Amino acid sequence: MRALTYLIAVTQDGYIAGPGGETDRFEQGQALIEYLAEHYPETLPTPARAHFGIDATPQHFDAVVMGRSTYEVGAQQGLLSPYAHLDRQVVATGQRLERVDSAVDADTDSAVELVPDPLAVVREMKSADGLGIWLCGGGVLAGHLIDEIDELIIKRQPMVLGDGRPMFAGSYQPTAFDLVDRSGVDAVAIERYRRRVSA
Repeated sequence: MRALTYLIAVTQDGYIAGPGGETDRFEQGQALIEYLAEHYPETLPTPARAHFGIDATPQHFDAVVMGRSTYEVGAQQGLLSPYAHLDRQVVATGQRLERVDSAVDADTDSAVELVPDPLAVVREMKSADGLGIWLCGGGVLAGHLIDEIDELIIKRQPMVLGDGRPMFAGSYQPTAFDLVDRSGVDAVAIERYRRRVSA
């Protein structure tokens, strides 16, 4: 069965963005980008892959799931299909679905699929053949999918925000993950956790 991996940048106090979606203070230096290009090349947007000469087959992921707000970060910059090298699912509902739909229609690549029910889609994806599935963000979507997340890869930022969008936004649901690897790039700690399996 395919694994769902939540790979995300997180501050020391657990936020993935500021209250208005701000990420401009997050460490995104050359060394971190080169680390991602080497270890998780699928997570770099398609135009960046071309810049780094990445054209190899995927190592870890061949699909990405993201929430509407995460998708709109790229869409507002004209990047309507940021991960064209992956199977893409954008989770949106109601009027928000229509807003994303109009943006995707303008794109010549129609492979971005819009879905209103993340649990059903992720469960179907996990049961299909393929590599892993990358949960790109955001916190509300991660909260909905907590029972399906098999792995966390956290790019822990050397800062606190005090307020913002949490890594998980949802109901109280303690879930144990075990640390399996830790490394670092400049001041950013890269931590990898695997869901603890109950005995």
